Amino acid sequence: MVTTAAVLLAGGTGTRLYPASRSHRPKQFLALGDDDRSLLRRTADRAGFADELFVVTRESYADRVRDIVPEATVLVEPAGRDTGPALAYAASQLRDRHPDATMLCLPSDHVVGEGFRDTAETAVDVAARTGALVTLGVEPDRPATGYGYVQPGVDYGDHYAVEQFREKPDEATAADLLEEGCYWNAGMFAWTPDAFLDAARAGPLAPLVDALETETGVADAFEDTEAVSVDYAVLERADDVRVVPAAFKWDDVGAWDALLRLADGENATLGDTLAVDASGNVLASDDKHVSVVGADDLVVAAFDDRVLVVPTDDAQRVREVVAQLREDGLF
Repeated sequence: MVTTAAVLLAGGTGTRLYPASRSHRPKQFLALGDDDRSLLRRTADRAGFADELFVVTRESYADRVRDIVPEATVLVEPAGRDTGPALAYAASQLRDRHPDATMLCLPSDHVVGEGFRDTAETAVDVAARTGALVTLGVEPDRPATGYGYVQPGVDYGDHYAVEQFREKPDEATAADLLEEGCYWNAGMFAWTPDAFLDAARAGPLAPLVDALETETGVADAFEDTEAVSVDYAVLERADDVRVVPAAFKWDDVGAWDALLRLADGENATLGDTLAVDASGNVLASDDKHVSVVGADDLVVAAFDDRVLVVPTDDAQRVREVVAQLREDGLF
């Protein structure tokens, strides 16, 4: 029987949901939609079938994580360097603590529908059985340009070999990938610690893996490692990667316009809001009332002392606001 260790990644900030998400209140601590649980708490509940639960986060979030997920072991990264180094650190810790476990690695800030457990258990079984690195592939429902894609290859029955990872495409290419039967790369993975660390040695994480294995100079190695995604650092270079098709609905809630995909009505609303003769809007606030009259396709978000207004089609550009605020020390 496979021992499953769920590893939740909770160190990011989710900047495109500014001003709801800020450096002191990252996306994984927010409750979005009709569920009053935080995204992190929902992810922990979804992974409750695992034998062990770990959360990887940064030092400044560690106490909050312990409050939200008291049943989890919290792993504090020496430095925030994106998902590649974070998962290398987690794999090293898991190998020391539970060498026979298979890791189920999950972002803590996504919205996932019913059917997750069956897919996740299949992915864990494939990883344990084959020694491959396994990614969960979500069947696209639109030609999205904001996600990477996975092109399946050889059919093994309950999963496929990964023929190729495809970068975030333009709209025409996304439509072609949809026709070709490619999956969205949802950032959910399964592998054994040994398999992952062996694959990580073939790329830019090699010095960090060496430091983790010798337990010498780990903090310095983190500082010297550039921020890099696990996809680029490991998966795209690995010899044996498999994809398990996901039997659930999924959204990474990467920007404000995602709330429209989750909404039941003409507008997506959070907090005390009112829309009059208006549709296609995202209206969100904390303790303030937000009204929109006679306007369509806008994001109006008011949190703390900040107000954001942006067309929903430009929701990805919120990162430009955050970049400027960070430069000015105001994020």
